Amino acid sequence: MSTDTAARGSATTTPVATAVTTARAAYDSGRTRSLRWRRTQLAALERLLVEAEDELVAALAADLGRPAVDAWLADLSSTAAEARYARRYLGWWARPRVTGVPLGVAPAVGTWRPEPLGVVAIVGPWNYPVYLTLAPLVAALAAGNTAVLKPSEYAPATAAALHRLVPRHLDPEAVTVVTGGPAETQELIGAGVDHVFFTGSPEVGAKVMETAARTLTPVTLELGGKSPTIVDASADVAVAARRIAWTKLMNSGQTCVAPDYVLVHRAVVDEFLEEFGRAAREMRAGDLAMRVVDDRHGDRVRGLLADHGGRVVLGGDTTVTTAGTGELAGPGVDLTVVLDPDPDSALMREEIFGPVLPVLTVDSTDEAIAFVEARPRPLATYVFSRTRATIESVRDRIATGGIVTNHTMFHVLVPQLPFGGIGRSGMGAYHGKWGFEALSHRRPTLIKPTWPDPSLVYPPYAESTRKLLRKIF
Repeated sequence: MSTDTAARGSATTTPVATAVTTARAAYDSGRTRSLRWRRTQLAALERLLVEAEDELVAALAADLGRPAVDAWLADLSSTAAEARYARRYLGWWARPRVTGVPLGVAPAVGTWRPEPLGVVAIVGPWNYPVYLTLAPLVAALAAGNTAVLKPSEYAPATAAALHRLVPRHLDPEAVTVVTGGPAETQELIGAGVDHVFFTGSPEVGAKVMETAARTLTPVTLELGGKSPTIVDASADVAVAARRIAWTKLMNSGQTCVAPDYVLVHRAVVDEFLEEFGRAAREMRAGDLAMRVVDDRHGDRVRGLLADHGGRVVLGGDTTVTTAGTGELAGPGVDLTVVLDPDPDSALMREEIFGPVLPVLTVDSTDEAIAFVEARPRPLATYVFSRTRATIESVRDRIATGGIVTNHTMFHVLVPQLPFGGIGRSGMGAYHGKWGFEALSHRRPTLIKPTWPDPSLVYPPYAESTRKLLRKIF
C-alpha cells in the first residue's frame, strides 16, 4: 500500500525486545482469553479515537496535510466502526462449535473453538497511519491476542501520537508501541512473535515475508497494486467521473484501493474526461495542487510522468507546493490526467500511489478485461455499467482482491465483507469476522469414552477383521 523503502531514522523510545517480552508476559498471564477483557479493550480503543480526535487529526495534518473531515472519515470513524462491530459480534465469533464424527471414530464428540495465536506484530503504513495500524489491532484484540504496534516512520507525528495515546487507553502491557525505521521493523518481525500483520508495498512485503520465514512466522500481507476501473458505454458517465474523482482526490491518491487507471469505452471517453475535470475542480475549488507525503515520494510520482507516451489533458504541473486549500503547505503534484499512455511505460507498470490518473481508451468490455487479465492481480477492480452482462463478465473473468460496481473503495468500509488481496496484491484477509479468524487458531478437541473398546481395532488382524475395518474406515 505504501512505498516504505527507506528510513527517516531508527530511534525508538521502546526497545523492540522489551515490547515483545512485555506483550508475551501479558499473553502468558491468561487474561486476554477472557471475552470481558477483549470487549473492555475494544471499548477503550473506541474511546481513544473519540477523546484524542483533535490530537490525532493534528498529527495527520502534520504528516499528510490531511483535512480534518478526511482524517475523521478515513482514519478515525472507520476504525471506531470496526471496534464497535467486533464488540457486538465477538461472543458469536468466539463460541465453541460441535461437529459430527465419521463411523470409524464413533462414539466420540468433536468440537473446535477459536484460540488466540499469542503475540501479533502489526506493521502499519504511512498513508492511513491510524486506520491501517489500529484496524488490524481490532482483529488482534477480538481474537484474544496481545500486540506490538510499529507505526510507519514516514508519518512521525502520528507514530508519536500513537506511542503516547495507546498505553493511556489500552492495557499497556498487552498492547505496546515501538517506533523507528526498517531496522526496528525487521527486528520485530524476527523477534519470535506468533503472527505478523503488514500493510505496505509489495516490495517491502516480500522482505517482510522473507524475514518471517526464518522463524516460520505466519504473515498477513495487505499490499496494493494497480487497481483498474472500467467505464463502459452504458455507464452514467457523470456519476462515474464524480465518484472516481472523489476517491482519487482522497489523500492525494495515496490509497491502496484508489483507482490506479481507468479503461473507458471510446464512445464516452470525451464525456468522461470533461466530467472528471469539472468534478475535480469543483471539489478542489479550482486548485489542483495535491499534497504528497514527502519530496522522495513526490520525485517518484514526477518520474512516472517523465516519459509516459500519452497526452496530458488535466493538470501536469509537477513543481507545485500545496497552499490555500486547508492543508499545510508541503511538497505537491497537480492532479494530472494522462490520456492513452504507453501500456509499457513506468506509469502503467508501477503502482502510482499519487494524484495521477491514466485514462485508456478501449473499444469493448472484452478489450478492457483482457488488458486487466494480462497484468498482476489487483487489490480491487471497479466497474461502472448499467449492463448486467458487463458487470457479470468483470466479476467472473478478472481475478482480483475485491470488486465494486458503480463506485470505488466502499467495500473497505463493510466489516461484513473480507478485505484482502490476491497474488502480488496481498495474502490473507481481515475486517470483521475475517480479521478475527485470521488471527485465531481453530483448535480441535475430540472426546472419546473408555467404553466400548472393541478388540477388533487392535492387532493381530484376522482376514475377516481386515474386511470389516475396510468397511468401517
